[in-house]
Amino acid sequence: MQRQFFHSPLFGHLAVLVTITIWATTYVFTKALLEHLTPSQILVVRSLLGLLFLSLLSPKKLHYVKRIDRLFIALAGFCGIFLYYFLENTALLYTSATNVGVIVAAAPFTTLLASRIFLKDEKLHLSYFIGLILSMTGIVILTVPKGTAIAVSPFGDFLAVAAICVWALYTTLTRIIGRRGYPNLAVTRDMFFWGLVGHTIVLVSSGQSLPLRTITEKEVLLPLLFLGLVASALCFALWNYGLRSIGPVTSSFYLYLSPIITIVVATTFLGEPFTFVDGVGTALTLSGLVVSQWRFGGKK
Repeated sequence: MQRQFFHSPLFGHLAVLVTITIWATTYVFTKALLEHLTPSQILVVRSLLGLLFLSLLSPKKLHYVKRIDRLFIALAGFCGIFLYYFLENTALLYTSATNVGVIVAAAPFTTLLASRIFLKDEKLHLSYFIGLILSMTGIVILTVPKGTAIAVSPFGDFLAVAAICVWALYTTLTRIIGRRGYPNLAVTRDMFFWGLVGHTIVLVSSGQSLPLRTITEKEVLLPLLFLGLVASALCFALWNYGLRSIGPVTSSFYLYLSPIITIVVATTFLGEPFTFVDGVGTALTLSGLVVSQWRFGGKK
């Protein structure tokens, strides 16, 4: 009975819900770490910790049935582990954690579009385009300078939008790989390897190194351990399982919860202001997501 639960769609929903809840707090941890480390330094350590942890859980080498499968996993690692987080973390240098959290919540739009183009899984109904207009209007409102002490730049918001486009590609590639029947932990481990390669190239090419003394400080080490072991290794394994179990579109719609959690944590622990304009932008973004789903209750 217990074994059936862990292989059921219900566990898939639970895995995605836990993942989204944890990921919604990572913007806040990362924003705090940016006071001590650069985005590349954070991401190299985070990916390295995730890779080591996953290697302990799944040490056996993954044997690919087709050569193209190795390419798909490398591309997925490049998009999801490297490029997505590079764009997201860099965005946090220019805009608030609240803005990034809300913009990333619009990922279902890009995920649905990618699923339609590459997998032919979903049809794009009128509600999709209405919802898209509402959400994009909300995101534009969020990019308007607020005149607060928190630095907010449209460039940071643009990077966050680029990140969700990259995430859609990662989700699609992961769905394709999942259909091959490879072990989830081994696939996630190999994705982390390619993601770490990307982060290391950026770190070295920019002339940076890892400040070991800073990393071992308690206020830096603990958030890094959380980001590397929990938010990266554990959550990506859970997310990839969820993609296989309940599909990329249903999984992405759990992102509705992400901005709410991010806003609460960011305003509480980072002291980020949440103005009336922010409220309007957030409401439009989330209402657009809800409207876009009206036709997706299982009818395709």
